[in-house]
Amino acid sequence: MSAFAGKSHPGYKRSHNEDCYLADAELGLFLVADGVGGHADGEVASAIVRDTLRADLRTGASLVDAIHDAHRAVLDEIDRRDESNMGSTVVAALVAHGEYDIAWVGDSRAYAFDGELTQISRDHNPVSEMLALGAITPEQAATHPERNVLSQSLGVSGTIKIAPGHIRAGLHPGQQLLLCSDGLTDEITDAQISRIMQEQPTPQAQVDALVEAALDAGGRDNVTVVVVGAKRVPSGDTAGSGCNRLETLDQAAAARRPDATDEALWRRIIWVLGVPVAVAIAWVLAKFF
Repeated sequence: MSAFAGKSHPGYKRSHNEDCYLADAELGLFLVADGVGGHADGEVASAIVRDTLRADLRTGASLVDAIHDAHRAVLDEIDRRDESNMGSTVVAALVAHGEYDIAWVGDSRAYAFDGELTQISRDHNPVSEMLALGAITPEQAATHPERNVLSQSLGVSGTIKIAPGHIRAGLHPGQQLLLCSDGLTDEITDAQISRIMQEQPTPQAQVDALVEAALDAGGRDNVTVVVVGAKRVPSGDTAGSGCNRLETLDQAAAARRPDATDEALWRRIIWVLGVPVAVAIAWVLAKFF
């Protein structure tokens, strides 16, 4: 997977960034982890999750098994510290051979975008469960006071039994994956996310614009975004900025280089102009010399 981008920002209200992300194209592993625990080392927990998944996937482990291993690794680190309840969410995608494998714990999200935005993951919190049961509307869920209360997370306590969400599907040409922390989805709506994904031409431009939109909306939390996959450009669409058109250096040079027809035309022009000039010079020489 050669087209991807990621970005993380602490936001405007937090003193430090507990989020982290990974974009390992060689391994095909992309993830966002959102540390919890405030000053109780949330950033340590998210880094442990990132590093554990990368190490496990390199040995051939499945995403779900790697997430369970990350949960144990954070709990082990808690045992080595005094009065720590650090933890982390995670959403991870393994992309290979035209397929994606996505697993998650918590409320960091995965979306698919192919002109329309579709949420793949389902938040591990009571509000999401109520929404799935039809007990509340999406509008109510977006402002519910307990929307950030997690029913699952990695670490925090050994009493937590995690059951990672998991889905596998084909990744179609032109389809993109979006992974993000709740610092994005708490600030802007899915409709806004979809519009930005549609308007921006490249993964880097999409990531930059999404993070900027979350900051413009208040930036009350750390915000992290990863976009995987190249956006489809409609066939025959030659309008828009140069970012929408892929052109090799050889093609660009060929476009600037005159072809044989142009060269022949210039030779005829020079010949036509040259004959009268030569005659005039010969007349001057004959008259005065």
